Amino acid sequence: MTPMHGLASPVPAGAYDELLARVLPQAREQRMWDPSDGPLPGLFVSHGAPFTLDDPQWLGDLFDWAQSLPKPRAIVVVSAHWEHAPAAISGAAAGTPLYYDFSGFHPRYKTLPYATPDATDLARRLAGVLGRTPVHEFARRGLDHGAFIPLMAMYPAADIPVVQLSMPSLEPDALLELGARLRSLREEGVLVLGSGFMTHSFAVFRQPELAAATASFDAWTVDVMSRGDIDALADYRAKAPGAAIAHPTAEHFVPLLVTVGTADDPASAVSAIDRMVMGNSTRSVQLT
Repeated sequence: MTPMHGLASPVPAGAYDELLARVLPQAREQRMWDPSDGPLPGLFVSHGAPFTLDDPQWLGDLFDWAQSLPKPRAIVVVSAHWEHAPAAISGAAAGTPLYYDFSGFHPRYKTLPYATPDATDLARRLAGVLGRTPVHEFARRGLDHGAFIPLMAMYPAADIPVVQLSMPSLEPDALLELGARLRSLREEGVLVLGSGFMTHSFAVFRQPELAAATASFDAWTVDVMSRGDIDALADYRAKAPGAAIAHPTAEHFVPLLVTVGTADDPASAVSAIDRMVMGNSTRSVQLT
């Protein structure tokens, strides 16, 4: 990963520490999910580069979004930054070290801690819904930045078991099917989080006029999702305006398809975050 990731430029270090000081008690006391709440929504987050932990608006938006929901019993994350077939899981042991899969940033970002509780039960349940025995666990692979960066903002107390699940393919149909397999977890208070980026264009940094293409792609996605048109969404390469600019490669868009696959109602998408930053869309959505 390169330092230019399409989000806000960094502000002086300390925003995350200030967030912790302000919201940690609230995060710890967040009401836990109860079966009477019904299934948790599936979420897609446009995750940030490490320096977004120094962006107060981004931190606040993600924290407020998480606070609008009951606290999950556990979290399964599918990140743009891990493709492995067949689907595999990250280390489930408590405090598995993070996977700092980036370079070119200040060294302090590779000292970030996010030590989550034991997730062995979640890993076992996840293997069950995937229907593969055994599902390989990469015991030494912790959460990558597509998982731990947004989670540090959303759930800063690090008190929820988390397992990362690899994308077995970048093919839309395979990821929609994967999401469908995960759907039942929502009924158990497990949050399924697809983590990518609604548009992910480095070209727009060099040619700001290309922002029209990323904006068009973003608007098309919103329209298609509002109609629950899964076939069009899966065929975004051919049907979405500006697709070649907004997503020269697929990995940051297709986690959205996992989230859509978890939904009972594909037309239920609601935007929790809707911001264009440095020519890219940071739109993040939830579906029920």
